[in-house]
Amino acid sequence: MLLEVCVEDIAGLAAAIAGGADRIELCSALAVGGLTPSAGLMTAAALAPIPAYAMIRPRAGGFVYSADELAVMKGDIDAAQRAGLAGVVLGASLPDGRLDHEMLGALVTHAKGLGKTLHRAFDLVPDVEEAVELAISLGFERILTSGCAKTALEGVTVLEQAITVAASRISIMPGSGVNIGTIGALWPRLAIGEVHASCSVAEPETDERLLAFGFSAPSMRRTDAVTVRALKAHFA
Repeated sequence: MLLEVCVEDIAGLAAAIAGGADRIELCSALAVGGLTPSAGLMTAAALAPIPAYAMIRPRAGGFVYSADELAVMKGDIDAAQRAGLAGVVLGASLPDGRLDHEMLGALVTHAKGLGKTLHRAFDLVPDVEEAVELAISLGFERILTSGCAKTALEGVTVLEQAITVAASRISIMPGSGVNIGTIGALWPRLAIGEVHASCSVAEPETDERLLAFGFSAPSMRRTDAVTVRALKAHFA
């Protein structure tokens, strides 16, 4: 079982590697589901001993993007390629939640030579079968999804449906709420070869000045090497 860990900073990158992660999803702002990481973090991740895929998401909120935002995402894909990363994580929606075939096609074409994951924009689709087939036709390697629910555990029935439709043509990678307490309900029930997790722990902010100035949230999450190691060991 391959374990992908999402990280948002250099300390998280180091912790994921130390804990035995197999692949990194590189982000900023994990509190809103992950945004594009900085060019500097991409460069650092490219030196890691395991593959790293950069999230390409220019802002928080939905996944309906303008032409200007498409241009920004293409520039971010260029940055990932220049850094030497293994791949990128992409997604784009139409206003009704269906995947945006035209915009995804443009992003996939621009990311030629990079590995490609379809992110949780998938979880907004009204028709899972249609979305899986579209992802396959565009050449994505995998779909990161919680089964169109808040967590993978809640979406396990839809995850099973997606796996059936995929029929080994694309990897379905469960994510959201995947941890040592829930993995037993997902695997081996699901015919999967990879999972996605934050492997993070809450850490309260104790510096009142940072809180007063709004420089920090009352509690932050950090990637924890022990948690990564424990989840990885579950698959041994």
